[in-house]
Amino acid sequence: MRIVHTSDWHLGRTLHGADLTSAHEAYLDHLVDLVAEENVDAVLVAGDVFDRAIPPASALELLRDALGRLTSRTRVILSPGNHDSAVRLGLTASQLTDRLSIRARVERVGEPVVVPDRDGGPGAYVYALPYLDPDLAREPLADGPVSEDAPVLPARSHSGVLGAAMSRVGADLAARRAADGARVPAVVGAHAFVAGGAVSDSERDIRVGGVDVVPAGVLVDPDVAARADYVALGHLHGAQEVRAVSDDGTPVPMRYSGSPVAFSFSEENHVKSSVIVDLSGGSVSARLVPAPVVRGLRTIEGTVGDLLSGRLDDAADSWLRAIVTDAARPERMHARLKERFPHLLALAHEPAGALPRTQSRAVTDASDPVDVVADFVGDAGGTPVTPEELAVVRDAVESAQRRTAAR
Repeated sequence: MRIVHTSDWHLGRTLHGADLTSAHEAYLDHLVDLVAEENVDAVLVAGDVFDRAIPPASALELLRDALGRLTSRTRVILSPGNHDSAVRLGLTASQLTDRLSIRARVERVGEPVVVPDRDGGPGAYVYALPYLDPDLAREPLADGPVSEDAPVLPARSHSGVLGAAMSRVGADLAARRAADGARVPAVVGAHAFVAGGAVSDSERDIRVGGVDVVPAGVLVDPDVAARADYVALGHLHGAQEVRAVSDDGTPVPMRYSGSPVAFSFSEENHVKSSVIVDLSGGSVSARLVPAPVVRGLRTIEGTVGDLLSGRLDDAADSWLRAIVTDAARPERMHARLKERFPHLLALAHEPAGALPRTQSRAVTDASDPVDVVADFVGDAGGTPVTPEELAVVRDAVESAQRRTAAR
């Protein structure tokens, strides 16, 4: 059984205002070819298909075309990430053919997509979990009836809801394997920030209660019969393995495929890729297949005179971030560099030898919004925020995030 693990397409996203459609098109063309060349049984997309809940028409068309070509060759299994609207992505799930499965409903996390083998029997069970927002997923994942007198809810945390979902996965998988009389391989797809993963600047913050990480052990069932053979992760944009070991000391393959396209200059050294996963009984192997690079990312640094000297002309075809180190801000700095480097996207003037900034810091997609708001409150009030003020700020930020997620 051969599966391609990919995630975090973020169709519709831009890079500092630059259109990334051509990069997405190149990757999707590559994925279609990869499926055909490698005789792939299924493609698993572990969340963040789109970059926002209401994607532009061009992104919808790009997905429609890609799914049409992929499903003519193999099966495709999609689940929404924290950027997607689970409601919108799963709206037509009941109308889909058996070659396209969209798993967007929290209450169905314990139901796998059964990928048939060459003989028509079960070749693999794929449990594609949607992104589980703790505030929205607790009730659907409650253990037993929920009432005012005795609510039985998972903890209000990413670990709590993901652990509840994995309990359902484990119970279903153990029952299926007992009925099968054989160990059918199982894959779990999850969109989460698992402890030990390396972040970049382009992932959206998902903190609840000040915590965003999930221990890897939450995804590893201690019961061998209920244990997945491979965990396909989405959310972090760098391709990487995550160390996970079961209670009996057995390592469990767990990996982020990473995004196929770079979305920030913190990713300029990433090797973007897809993962080909081969499953046979209890044996698993995974290998990375590099994704095409339409235009690379690069940071250049020096005085304006140095940058324009010709030494860096080989960077002219890359998306660029330039750091100018002249002691005084050069005249027409942006215009002069843009003329030489037409794909310049970000520019900063950081004089060499300048004192480090201690009173301000850059706000990026990776910044904790609670810290950002708390810093503003402290600056505006002239004194550090009190614990009581910090609690009010946290409640306000998380309330806004819940309203956004529910749209």
